[in-house]
Amino acid sequence: MFPMVTGFMSYGQQTVRAARYIGQGFIITLSHANRLPVTIQYPYEKSITSERFRGRIHFEFDKCIACEVCVRVCPINLPVVDWRLETNIKKKQLLNYSIDFGVCIFCGNCVEYCPTNCLSMTEEYELSAYDRHELNYNQIALGRLPISIMGDYAIQPIMNSTQINKIDKDKPLD
Repeated sequence: MFPMVTGFMSYGQQTVRAARYIGQGFIITLSHANRLPVTIQYPYEKSITSERFRGRIHFEFDKCIACEVCVRVCPINLPVVDWRLETNIKKKQLLNYSIDFGVCIFCGNCVEYCPTNCLSMTEEYELSAYDRHELNYNQIALGRLPISIMGDYAIQPIMNSTQINKIDKDKPLD
């Protein structure tokens, strides 16, 4: 008779433990049900990128001296720099500059090591195309500045949590 009582007690303890685990799961589920949705309606709502976001590269043709430092520091030797030597002024003249964003890893080395600061990273992250050859940008395409999402009236900018926290820290306490 004693083993039967201990069996019922252990069965009861296991039942209580299982009910506790199920209750904890329900509490977690209910806490997630009260949260706001994380998904955004992409074409109409865009998240604002952080300050150090590395998007598409912007190129200023007039500043470039064709030194090819960007090609040497690139881990995959990506930028293509075509130039010719002007013998009368003893300088290189830049003819063509292009970057293939289908291959680029957006490391930012070319921007960091450029001696004339003719390269800069933009906040543009929409670089999709149907054909991979459309991702090869020449100096004309690289020279176009992206449209800021803050200035586009058709798009609602959405801040991420780090930017909201930064704004809250900058706000004076009442």
